[in-house]
Amino acid sequence: MSMDSIHGAGPGANVRTLIVDDDFRVAQLHGAYVDRIDGFETCGYANTGGLAIQAAEELHPDLVLLDLYLPDTDGLSVLRTLRQSEPPRPDVIVITAARDAASVREAMKCGAIHYITKPFDLRSLTERLHAYELMRNEFETSSDLDQAQIDRLWSAMRTSPDARLPKGHSPHTMELVVSTLRAVNEKLSADEISRRTGLARSTTQRYLSYLVKLGRVNLTMRYGASGRPEHLYFWE
Repeated sequence: MSMDSIHGAGPGANVRTLIVDDDFRVAQLHGAYVDRIDGFETCGYANTGGLAIQAAEELHPDLVLLDLYLPDTDGLSVLRTLRQSEPPRPDVIVITAARDAASVREAMKCGAIHYITKPFDLRSLTERLHAYELMRNEFETSSDLDQAQIDRLWSAMRTSPDARLPKGHSPHTMELVVSTLRAVNEKLSADEISRRTGLARSTTQRYLSYLVKLGRVNLTMRYGASGRPEHLYFWE
């Protein structure tokens, strides 16, 4: 793949994503994945470390999906260069077949915000990018973050998609509900959890019911003046 294959995209609210992979077919597949995810678009491709750095300078992507196996240099060197470049610097998610502890540790030390091992499917990438979008939006709309927000963002970016979840359940949404409960030392109603997470009450209730069924969340009752019981949820 040559620099001729690197193309720019018009301005917009989408997260502009640069795909860096030595295999043209894999890069195209990942680009197609990105373009199918709401709020994201592929702004360019590069198949060497040199082209990746050049593309980042010319295209100013918001996000780089970076392979570690490149023909001219290793992706970790590219990551270091990107993190030391003039701002605004792109965020970097490593996407690679490398599973050795040394590579994972070095990627973390160099500032990668996530590390995804190949092969993966659209669902897995969607979960990761939606977690990234949540983090990005939180940073852009908040000048200060409280501990609960920090814990939620930290957890969201490190949540593994769980194939054992029932159909229609998102690992990211599940972690959002869990981290909200874990961040407080009190019992919360579904309405309170819905307000704190920004999720619809029906969605919140569905995830709470599943967590109670698993035994991960405890359920108790509170009786108000009307005598009607209210369900309260808490993490222990």
